[in-house]
Amino acid sequence: MTDSAPPEAASGPEVTVLVVDDEPANLASLEKTFQREGCRVLKASGAKEALDICRRHRVQVVLTDLMMPGVSGVELLKAVKELSPDTEVVLMTAYGTVETAVQAMREGAYDFVEKPLKRMNIVKAIRKAAERHSLVAENRSLRQELKLLTTREIVGQSAALRRVLDVAMQAAPSMATVLVLGESGTGKELIARFIHGKSTRSEGPFVAVNCAAIPESILEAELFGHERGAFTGAVGKREGRFAKARGGTLFLDEIGELSASVQVKLLRVLQEGEYEPVGGETCKADVRIVAATNRDLAQEVEAGNFREDLYYRLNVIAVTAPALRARREDVPLLVDHFLGVYCKKNGRSRLSVSREVMAKLLDYSWPGNVRELENVIERATVLCRGDVLTLEDLPHAIAEASSAAPASLAFAIGTPIAEVERRMIRETLRHTQGDKPLAAQLLGISTRTIYRKLDEAG
Repeated sequence: MTDSAPPEAASGPEVTVLVVDDEPANLASLEKTFQREGCRVLKASGAKEALDICRRHRVQVVLTDLMMPGVSGVELLKAVKELSPDTEVVLMTAYGTVETAVQAMREGAYDFVEKPLKRMNIVKAIRKAAERHSLVAENRSLRQELKLLTTREIVGQSAALRRVLDVAMQAAPSMATVLVLGESGTGKELIARFIHGKSTRSEGPFVAVNCAAIPESILEAELFGHERGAFTGAVGKREGRFAKARGGTLFLDEIGELSASVQVKLLRVLQEGEYEPVGGETCKADVRIVAATNRDLAQEVEAGNFREDLYYRLNVIAVTAPALRARREDVPLLVDHFLGVYCKKNGRSRLSVSREVMAKLLDYSWPGNVRELENVIERATVLCRGDVLTLEDLPHAIAEASSAAPASLAFAIGTPIAEVERRMIRETLRHTQGDKPLAAQLLGISTRTIYRKLDEAG
């Protein structure tokens, strides 16, 4: 290998380069070159040895000879990409042709250099390949962070929530229609996504439709699609949500808002497994339907606002998302989760919560359920001036709400510490209706300590 430039130290994190060549002299020369560049160098004299190294080490760049006995460089390239898709491969050959280079690029090679190797060219190729590997890894990391920020998850360990998720887990693998009931803000769509994620259709699309948000005049076309010229303004053919959800799950939120005509068409889908786009021919419906509503559909049926036959078709398996006031023990977990989300989203260090704030959040009735709690935590994260959320960071209605718990306990001077502790624990347990983990959260002690103190008190 000829030297056409002086050695230049590499900057940034160490790069691991695997050099593959059946000529020992070339291996030794390339090893010295990349070591001068600050690289970690691994060597292999053949494809089998190279693949073994790739299995045992994280290799950013493979530099391999194209013409080797047994397995060629292109064949090694394919094997490396199957084993480690992110590893960049640079090929070197003395028999370079345009056809060989094109084939190598099509198989995923990053670059192609010809022998006799010039130090400047080979170092430049390896550096660019390493930069490409680093950029791909960084992009993946950013996508994962973005996914964490945008992907919502079900948070909680309460018995009320576990009962709902147990039913959802059992229903998920089937094709049965699921009706998710519950107040606004309880996370009905999250339960629908949970069912989709645990189903045999999880690889297919999840398409959500808010039936209340789409004008009644276009809801039918939005759901089932339309052909060109089917109505005024239909200048082209358009797929509906049923077609977009093909092979996956269609989530119909606020299904109690459907008009009578759309109810009839939806009933046909559930009964016959087919639908007709507006102005089009009959199509098969390859979707699993999950519906949700905050209305009492049984009452809507009695009032004549909802078809009884459609109600029974939808109500094959019903689950009710619990209101937040029915699972208060999940409030600290939800607060911690939303703090993590919005501190990261707003680029600030992780905030903690004062005991007074947590007590207020636990006492509040949360008419808007989890959605309201999320909005409160996002607001507090933005407005908080310090590292700890205080009552000043909460909305006035929550900060000033009267607490169901006694504001203070009075003790006569000389009351034994053991008696003070016993009464504090007893009153806190009364406030939490016997929930020991929640009482421990309020008192700032472990649940084990509560059990021990109770045992000591007999």
